[in-house]
Amino acid sequence: MTRTFFVNGKFVPEAKAVIPVTAHALHYGTGVFEGIRAYYSEKDKCFFAFRLEDHFKRMKQSAKIVFIDIPYTVDEMCGFVVELLQRNFTETDMYVRPLAFKSDPAVGNFKLPTLQDSIIMYNVPMGKYLDSEKGVRLGISSWRRVSDNAIPPRGKITGAYINTCLTKTEAQLNGYDDALVLDDRGHVVESSSSNIFMIKDGVVITPPVSDDTLVGITRDTVIKLCTKELGLQAIERSIDRSEIYSADEAFLTGTAAEVTPIAEIDHRPLGESREVGTKLKDLFYKLVHGELEKYSDWVTKVNPK
Repeated sequence: MTRTFFVNGKFVPEAKAVIPVTAHALHYGTGVFEGIRAYYSEKDKCFFAFRLEDHFKRMKQSAKIVFIDIPYTVDEMCGFVVELLQRNFTETDMYVRPLAFKSDPAVGNFKLPTLQDSIIMYNVPMGKYLDSEKGVRLGISSWRRVSDNAIPPRGKITGAYINTCLTKTEAQLNGYDDALVLDDRGHVVESSSSNIFMIKDGVVITPPVSDDTLVGITRDTVIKLCTKELGLQAIERSIDRSEIYSADEAFLTGTAAEVTPIAEIDHRPLGESREVGTKLKDLFYKLVHGELEKYSDWVTKVNPK
């Protein structure tokens, strides 16, 4: 099957979805992106794309930070994803990658507003990214999270993700599944590319955005599910490194990670209870497969053509 890509307003075969080797973004990381899940439903024989509008609202905000002009509305970009999934329809879960970037061949030119912008979108099959049954083993990274005054983490900026690559590579070379990253004050921020939650004495706790965490869409979903469906108190506050070692349970959230329990951190097993995480995971999977009517506005149904 020849895949179709979206490139600057047109749907083209994969072979024609190319950029020049001189592109500014390739050399300097001047791009922004999103990761979007589209879940295949065996029952309905369709995709349910998760929170499309919110993803593109965030992408617009990321683009504004680095002077990238995206010439499409949020609704238009949602429509591009729907058509892309229809053109590449396969009966499996999909991951959609929109990417906006500086495409000028401008070596040495750092005046961002003067550079040409491009946007592409494509999709690839994606199943489980992490082991959500067994749980993941995390190690505290020696690399620190980039700060808002260096490379703003609230924007999904391509160049910033060398930080992700270094932290995860170090963790895996040390025998862990992923890294747990701290900020310069020693507060827990997130894993290499997922938000983190911990449960302590029945309270759900996650680091605030002011601690250089990504403004996660799955994070926001889980906070709402905790309060509205499970009746739990969910608070945002800083978490110390030593504090998380004694959490009753903890889990990661993200587009790729979904809701994944943490089994241990730095060789320290967490509490045996996974009650809250398990309930959230079950609710989340029902939601993203279009099975929770009250959250139907969070999923976009995509039927095959």
